[in-house]
Amino acid sequence: MSRAISKDGPLRALGAMSGTSLDGVDAAVLVTDGHDILGFGETDYRSYSKDERAVIAAGFGKWHGPEVQAAGQVTQAAHLEVLRGFRDIDLVGFHGQTLSHAPRTHGTLQVGDGGWLADALNCPVVWDFRSADVELGGEGAPLAPFFHHACARFAGITEPVAFLNLGGVGNLTWVDPALAQPQAAGALLAFDTGPANAPLNDLMQLRRGLAFDEGGRLAARGQVEQGALELFLSEPYFARIPPKSLDRNDFAEIVGLVGELSDEDAAATLTAICAAGVAEAMQHCPALPTRVLVTGGGRNNPVLMQMLAVSLDCPVVPIEQIGLDGDMLEAQAFAYLAVRVARGLPTSCPGTTGVRAAVGGGVVSVPSGEGA
Repeated sequence: MSRAISKDGPLRALGAMSGTSLDGVDAAVLVTDGHDILGFGETDYRSYSKDERAVIAAGFGKWHGPEVQAAGQVTQAAHLEVLRGFRDIDLVGFHGQTLSHAPRTHGTLQVGDGGWLADALNCPVVWDFRSADVELGGEGAPLAPFFHHACARFAGITEPVAFLNLGGVGNLTWVDPALAQPQAAGALLAFDTGPANAPLNDLMQLRRGLAFDEGGRLAARGQVEQGALELFLSEPYFARIPPKSLDRNDFAEIVGLVGELSDEDAAATLTAICAAGVAEAMQHCPALPTRVLVTGGGRNNPVLMQMLAVSLDCPVVPIEQIGLDGDMLEAQAFAYLAVRVARGLPTSCPGTTGVRAAVGGGVVSVPSGEGA
C-alpha cells in the first residue's frame, strides 16, 4: 500500500474520520503538498453496527478502563477494514475516535493506535493530532479550520465565508481567504457552537430505537418548547469568548430537558437548540460572512437547515454548492493535516484553538522495520 514519503511536491494522503455521532468511518484521498489542494481522490464509508456503536458509546466520558480499551479495539478494526481497500497511498491521517475531551482539566482522548495501524497497513500513519495543541494551552479542537482555509482558496472564494460542521457537536470556522496563510493573524476564527446531532440522535435511539431523525421528519411534526430553548441558551458556555470547544457529553442533560415532551416536540426542540447555538456563535464572527457553507450530517436535515436560514443574516447552503463533499470533508481534512504534520507545518493557531502559538500536532508512525 505504501510508497516512500517525498519531502516536497504532492502526496496522495488518505484521511479517516470517526465522529461522535457514531455513524461510521469516513475515508477519503486528497492530493496535496500541505499548502494547496491539488485534487480529490476516491472515498469510502464503513458504517458501525448497532453493537459496535454500543461498545464505543460505553467509553464516552471515560479516560481509562476496559470500556476505553474495547472502544479502541472496535475503532481500529473498523478503520483497518475500510482503509485497506485503498491503493497507492503515501500516508494515512488517522484521527481515531474521541471518547473524552476536557482540555482545561484532563486533556483529550482519541482511542486507536496509529502505530498498530501503520504495521497493519504497511504505510506511514499520522495520528494523535490534538495532544500537542492541548499541551500548549489550546483547546485541541476544532482542527479542520486549516483545511477549510485551503478549501475556500481552492474554490476561488475571495470574501469572508463560514464553514459550519454539524456532526455530534457543531463547530464554526470563519475564514478570510484573502490571507494566504491559515496561521496569519485574522485569517481564521474557529470554535464549537454547541451540541448538534448528538442529543437528537440520543433521543431517537432512546425513544424510537433509530440512529437519527431521518429527513427531520419527526421534528417537522413538533413544536419548539421555548422555555427549554431559553434555558439552554443561558448556559455559561455561550458567554465565553472563542476559541472554545466542547465534549460530546457536555450537554448530556439536554435530552432530560425535553423528557416531558412528546417525541415530536422533543425532536423539534433539540433541532432548534442546535440552530440557536449557531445563531449565538455568529455574533463572534469578525465580520458577517458572505455565506455559511454547511457540512456534516446536519445539512441533510431540512428542518434544521430552515431554522438556520431563518435565524442567520446571510445565506445558508450545503457545501456541495462550491463543489465539495459534505460527507467526506472531515476525512479529507485529516488527510490534509497529515501532510502538514509530515512536513513540519502548523495545524492549529491562536485563532482556531486558542493555543499560545501556531503548532503542528500529530505523531508519525512508520511500519516496523522501516525506521523513524
